[in-house]
Amino acid sequence: MSHPSLQSGFLRSAAEYPDRPCLRWSGGELTYAEMAGRVGGIAAAVGDSPRVAILADRTPTAYAGVLGTLMAGAAYVPLNLAFPAARNRAILERSGAMTVIADQAGIAALPEVLSGLSSPPTIVADGVDVAPAGLDPTHRAAITAPETLAYLMFTSGSTGVPKGVAVSHGNVRAFVDRMMQRYGLTPGDRMSQMFDMTFDLSVFDQFMAWEAGALLVCPSRPDLVNPAGFIQRNELTTWFSVPSAAMFMRRLGSLTPDAFPSLRWSLFCGEPLPAEVAREWAAAAPGSTVENLYGPTELTVACAVHRWDPDGSPRQSTHGIVPIGEPFAGLEAIVVDPSLAEVPPGAPGELLVAGDQVTLGYWNDRERTDAAFVTPPGRTETFYRTGDLVTRADPGSPLCYLGRIDHQIKILGHRVELLEVEAALRSASGRDSVAAVGWPRTESGAAGVVAFVAGGGEDLTRMRAKLASRLPPYMVPRRIHILPELPLNANGKVDRGALEALLASGDAP
Repeated sequence: MSHPSLQSGFLRSAAEYPDRPCLRWSGGELTYAEMAGRVGGIAAAVGDSPRVAILADRTPTAYAGVLGTLMAGAAYVPLNLAFPAARNRAILERSGAMTVIADQAGIAALPEVLSGLSSPPTIVADGVDVAPAGLDPTHRAAITAPETLAYLMFTSGSTGVPKGVAVSHGNVRAFVDRMMQRYGLTPGDRMSQMFDMTFDLSVFDQFMAWEAGALLVCPSRPDLVNPAGFIQRNELTTWFSVPSAAMFMRRLGSLTPDAFPSLRWSLFCGEPLPAEVAREWAAAAPGSTVENLYGPTELTVACAVHRWDPDGSPRQSTHGIVPIGEPFAGLEAIVVDPSLAEVPPGAPGELLVAGDQVTLGYWNDRERTDAAFVTPPGRTETFYRTGDLVTRADPGSPLCYLGRIDHQIKILGHRVELLEVEAALRSASGRDSVAAVGWPRTESGAAGVVAFVAGGGEDLTRMRAKLASRLPPYMVPRRIHILPELPLNANGKVDRGALEALLASGDAP
C-alpha cells in the first residue's frame, strides 16, 4: 500500500506557491520555483542510487540534495563538514552510499573523506539545475510505500563506530502530519534552522516549512553567536532549538521582556529544559506558545510534548526541569522496570514507546536492533527502549525526565556515548584502562567530556590530535588526566563517581 511521501509537501507547495520564498541563507534567497529547479536537477543526477550522502552546510545544495534524493526514490545520509574526515568516511562506508552530493565546501573536503576507499562514490557537484517545469506534483515520487527508507541518521555508538538509525517515509510522514495538526503552520511562517543536518531535529524545520509553503531561514556563522539578532532581523515566527541555545542567550542578557514579538511558536528539544529558562523565554516571546518536545532519533525526531504553563509547569517540574509531557496521539508510552514490567505511578522506570514513529531499527545491525526494539511481556506491539529514566507522579500528571539509565550523556543537545569516547581514548593512548565522564555537569547534561588514562609518559599533544581526527568537536575531551590506576567500585568496574569527586575537589592531576 502506498501513502504520501516525505517530499509530497514540497511538491504541493512548489505547485501552489511557486513565487513564495522557500529558503533564505547567508548568500541569498530562493523561491519555491527556483528550489524546484535545483531539486529536479539533483534528482536526475542521482539516478538509481539507493542511498545518497550529503556533504554540505546550510546551503541550497544541502536542501535541494535532500529533496532531490527523495525525489529519485533514494534515502539521504547526512555527513557533516565539522566532523573529522575519518568519521564521515566511516558513515559513508557503513551506509553503502555510492553517490555524494556536495557544495563548494564539501567538494574541498572530499579528497580527505574519500581517501582509502576501495570504491569511490559518484560525486554530484554544487550548482546542478534544470527548469522548474521538470517538477510536477503528480511525479511518481509523490507517493511511496510507508516502509521505504527516507534517511539514515548516524548517532554515537558504544563500540566506537557510529550506528545508523533507519527512518522510513511512514515514520516521518506520521510525525509531520501530527506536527502540522498541532502547530497549524502557514505560508506566512518563517522558521529557524538551527540544527546541522546530522542532528535529526533538522528534519522538523525542513519538512514542516516545505509542508506549509513557509520560509526556512538558515543562520550565518555570525548569527550563531547572536541568535537573538537572528530572530529579530528575520522576524521569525517559529523557533526550534536545543535548550542550550536559550541558555546561551540568557547568559548574553538577550532574554529581555518582549525581545521576540514576532514569535508565535517557541519549541525546544534535544536535552532537558530548565524551568527558569522556559519562564524567561516566555517573557521574551510573550506572543508565542512555549513547548518542550522529547524524543530520541529512534522515535522519529520527537514523540512527546509538554506545553509550558506559567502556573502549573513549575510545580510539575522535577529538579527544576520541565516535564516531557505526554506522547503524541497515536503513540503509547509505558514506564517499566528492568524486566519490562510496568511500574506503579510515582515509581521511576525506563520509558518505552510504541507506534508508527518507531523506526526500522539500526542499519545492518540485527543484534542492536533486537536489544532496543522489544515486545514487553503480555504485549504484541514493538516498543523502543529509550534508555531514559522517567516518572509520572499519578495517572493525571505529565511524564518527568530523571536522567539516563546508562552512560550516555547530552552535550549541547548532541547525544554522546561515553563508551565511544573511551574507545577512541584506547586507540589514541594505547592503554586499556581509560574512562570518560561528562564534566562539568549542567542543567541539561554536561558542558563537555573529561578523560582519564591509567599509565604514564603519554604524549598528551599527540593523543589530543588523534582524538580530534576521530571524534566530532563536542566529543573531544576538554582535559585528559593521567592517573597511576583508575578507581574501581565493589564490582570491579571503573568508579565514575569517584572520578567526578576527584574533579569536583580540584585534586585531579
